Amino acid sequence: MSATLEDPMTTPFLQCLVGRIRAEDQFGAWDRKTDKDLLKDYLITKAERRQIPIIGDPDPETLDRVEKFYQATGLTVERLTGIIATPMMKMSHEGFGRVVLIAGSLVVLAKTLRDVHRFGFEDLAALAAEGMKSAQQAVAMIEAHPELARA
Repeated sequence: MSATLEDPMTTPFLQCLVGRIRAEDQFGAWDRKTDKDLLKDYLITKAERRQIPIIGDPDPETLDRVEKFYQATGLTVERLTGIIATPMMKMSHEGFGRVVLIAGSLVVLAKTLRDVHRFGFEDLAALAAEGMKSAQQAVAMIEAHPELARA
């Protein structure tokens, strides 16, 4: 079910994230881009992170990336369990908020989001690991309460 750290692109999460990004390409503008190219916006090196102010407002593109991250988490949960998991995100203009993933009548993942303007990962392995970790937490919640998840 999980891929080795040598090839994070084989994880269900990154496959779902790439699929989610490609789903918005209505005119084929990204057809020639590799999957790794599509994920570059999610990568922020330590040096780049140091350049981002500690306090700041997230731009619409960053909010879109965060939303796609949790949509991909929900798609990964669906791929692993067969149960639809839908994200709901509420964010202030200052980059603080909350995201929940709901399956049936069950909240399978709840996260507080802070400093969203600095959202990103050191490399693809870290992106894949965080996405899979969130998905696996949601899957564990579904397995613990399947009757609520199917309600």
